[in-house]
Amino acid sequence: MSEKANYIVNERGEHQIVQGGPLLGEDGSIVSPGFAYNLVYTYNREGAKVSSVRIKEWDYYLINDGKRALALTLGDLDYLGMLSASVMDFETMTYKTTSEILPLPLGSYNLPRDSSNGVSAFKNKRVDFRFEATPLRRILDVSFAKFDGDEELSAHVELDNIPRDSMVIATPWKEDKHAFYYNQKIVGMRAEGSFFKGGVEHVFDKEDSFGLLDWGRGVWTRDNMWYWGVAQGWQNGHGDNGADAPDKHVFAFNIGYGFGDTSLASENMVFVDGIAHKIGRLDFGIPKTDKFDTSKTVSERFYLNEPWHIKDEEGRFDMIFTPQMDRVDCINFGVIITDQHQVYGLLNGYVILDDSTKFEVKDLRGSAEVVRNKY
Repeated sequence: MSEKANYIVNERGEHQIVQGGPLLGEDGSIVSPGFAYNLVYTYNREGAKVSSVRIKEWDYYLINDGKRALALTLGDLDYLGMLSASVMDFETMTYKTTSEILPLPLGSYNLPRDSSNGVSAFKNKRVDFRFEATPLRRILDVSFAKFDGDEELSAHVELDNIPRDSMVIATPWKEDKHAFYYNQKIVGMRAEGSFFKGGVEHVFDKEDSFGLLDWGRGVWTRDNMWYWGVAQGWQNGHGDNGADAPDKHVFAFNIGYGFGDTSLASENMVFVDGIAHKIGRLDFGIPKTDKFDTSKTVSERFYLNEPWHIKDEEGRFDMIFTPQMDRVDCINFGVIITDQHQVYGLLNGYVILDDSTKFEVKDLRGSAEVVRNKY
């Protein structure tokens, strides 16, 4: 590896950020794009050289065990606020998503500039979201009236055993030097708590429940399409799944591409017991239709319910993803379009770790999404 400025260059030419400071320079662009294993840069919202209505900030949590998953989003997109919750049932392969959309928050939610400390919160007559973060623990409290008809959703979940490593990436856009995306994914936290939907409780037992955070801050270009995959759970690395395996490990990964200029770094990482193993560029291998053009919707471009073959360029990540449920959330207001397909299913295959160990994966539950946002 060679030393340059505040980053080092790895064997595949990616820039790993190793020195801190403000994310944005005086011209409003990223000081130096690249990846890291923790939040090296300091997010300085005031450094953005754009109208505030282009700044987008959000905290997204997903908590899952083998039977249910709960997804929670608190987003301040400046010209609109979004409080969203989803409940996924893996036994019946059904889901429910409800969102509260609010006009013109304009940064008033004051979301924290550091993912490890602070409170993200919003409350009105219908929703009450509060995410409290400390370096050792995260506490999520949510209530959502009329979540499903007249049914209320409420949840209290605590996350700890925060992994040593996470995925952090600072991404620019070639077409707009003032656009940037600063993102952290913490995958494989341990979860405990419960949620109530319609008076029925589901308990997340810490022995087999996991949580992840998608923490995003940035200035985006108007029209983007991205691919993101994530999974977390018990594996023993020899193809035999289960928490009772004698050499069980918390195995997780974060993979993705498609937005911004990622020529200097990808967001692809595998985690074994909280230790990151960097993976290079990959492709989701989603079967394509013959209507693969930008005028078509995501479901018109892909056969999303057929098996995907996800693999990288170096032969280190090779997984078959078998879809079981497509969580769809589509809005088209003309000026604003969101076409979201978050597909849940099982992953089987292997990864080659940094020490050349072959780690086999069997029936790991995860999700992989294709999203187009125009906003």
